[in-house]
Amino acid sequence: MGTVTFVDETTLGARTASAPLAVPEERLPLRELIARRVALEAGPDGFEPALARALDAFARNGFLVLVGDRQIEELDETVTVGPATEVVFLKLVPLVGG
Repeated sequence: MGTVTFVDETTLGARTASAPLAVPEERLPLRELIARRVALEAGPDGFEPALARALDAFARNGFLVLVGDRQIEELDETVTVGPATEVVFLKLVPLVGG
């Protein structure tokens, strides 16, 4: 069993980390990792709409996901979870006027 720490990061370098989450699987798709993070934050009543918003934001390049030194580009791409895996959600800020 591994653990995942979700980290929010901005292009300005600000970082906020969650408490580590135990993950029994060694490998799972990014879509499932996003769902687990949303479940932690949204609670049962807000899970479905929050997950839909998160997946839509990923599809629109609202944020990037980095695991170690690798960018995960597809929701169905498999992520390997180790004893202390950091999953970074890098929020992208659009350029003004462009």
